[in-house]
Amino acid sequence: MRTIAIAFVAALIAVPALADEQKIELKKADGVDKVEANCQACHTLAYIPMNSKFLNAAGWTAEVTKMIKAYGAPIDDGDAKAIADYLAKNYGS
Repeated sequence: MRTIAIAFVAALIAVPALADEQKIELKKADGVDKVEANCQACHTLAYIPMNSKFLNAAGWTAEVTKMIKAYGAPIDDGDAKAIADYLAKNYGS
């Protein structure tokens, strides 16, 4: 019974937090499909415009590499290049 009560309270806390998440519309350009398919599998796409002030082409390439090598994102080399290129061209500083 205690486990059910804890789960219920946790659900009550989590549901409003999910309702606040906004839909992120990325710039439509070559590679956006790969970004949407690969990146949002693990995190919100809101990180892209949020970090665009700080990252140039080399920075975006490093971020994509980090997601693959450090965090284990299952992104193949072709998609990784397309993602980094898209981010650099559309969200690079």
